[in-house]
Amino acid sequence: MTTLRSEGWSVRPTFVPGGPTRDLSLWCDEAGLTQIGGDPVVAWQTPWLEIGALQLVRTSRAMALLATIDAVRYCWRRGSLEDFEAWRAVVLTHGGTVTRQRPRAGVLAVVAMVLLASFGGAIAAWFNRGSAKSAELVGARAVNLTLADLPSSWYVSPNPLLANLVPPSSQVIVATPTTLAPKAGSFFDKVATTFQSCLGVSARADRVYGAAGQQPDFQVSSNVFATTDFGGAEVASTTQYYATTTMVRRDRAEMSRTNFGSCLATSSAVIVLTGNHLRVPSHVAASNWRPVTFLHGFARGGVASLAAPGVASSLQLVMAVVVSGHYEVTVSGVTSSWTKSESFFNGVVNTVLARVSSTSATAV
Repeated sequence: MTTLRSEGWSVRPTFVPGGPTRDLSLWCDEAGLTQIGGDPVVAWQTPWLEIGALQLVRTSRAMALLATIDAVRYCWRRGSLEDFEAWRAVVLTHGGTVTRQRPRAGVLAVVAMVLLASFGGAIAAWFNRGSAKSAELVGARAVNLTLADLPSSWYVSPNPLLANLVPPSSQVIVATPTTLAPKAGSFFDKVATTFQSCLGVSARADRVYGAAGQQPDFQVSSNVFATTDFGGAEVASTTQYYATTTMVRRDRAEMSRTNFGSCLATSSAVIVLTGNHLRVPSHVAASNWRPVTFLHGFARGGVASLAAPGVASSLQLVMAVVVSGHYEVTVSGVTSSWTKSESFFNGVVNTVLARVSSTSATAV
């Protein structure tokens, strides 16, 4: 194998704190992959045996190289397709995968993230982010999952399937006095109608997507984490802090309905499938899931199939809500094998429940 030298790359995260992120060169040969850059110039060389989950992603005008090194997921990006075929050969030679990413529908992505924000009626809050009360916001962030909560095989996903469902971790959604009614026939209206028809509740009385919803003071999400375990999986959490526990108890009443979990999973599956340009089947197979918890608290969930035309293998979307005190937390996940991963998701729910049940429990 001859040496492949390629210029003009950027990387996230850095190899060392304060390390270079732009104007990098990538070299590869039979020994491994080398990143060169910085001032003064420094080279980081990694043998192929220490590189896992190698992936090359192509868009219409750019490409990204992803690899897991020492339990960290690195993503190199390049704003051109020069040498793409050469990199493709390298990735395939070392057991990696090559995919082409379709451009996401920008408006749809925003709408889908707003849908999760509507849990409690906070649609307009997505567009009106104000100043946050630091203690409450810090508390909401501390509830969310971190990489330290997960096994070493997990990493921050650079291009998650859940991107259309989970808002970016950098965004803080703040309550405002204004809400927006969904336009009839819109994508939001379709998702809301799917949920309300499934649950047997009117749009006026619905507290999730409907007019009866209340706005949380703050909403903030974790990163979306991914692994090759279970045949491939993702997980993330979104925490909402409400001004009073009474508001949370009223939401909990709707969540206590027998089929709440399966209906939430069904409507969320519509978001994920549509956001990833997949046709939604006439019937989404879903079931309730009652997480096994070891602490006092409330948790309900559901699992929905993401099977769709053009998808060779079936994935399952896992949704759960955890409620305690001032907090409502949504756990979102995708797995290739629900049977193999159910105990893992139970553990995630218990981790979140422990934090919302104790004012002293915070994320590391």
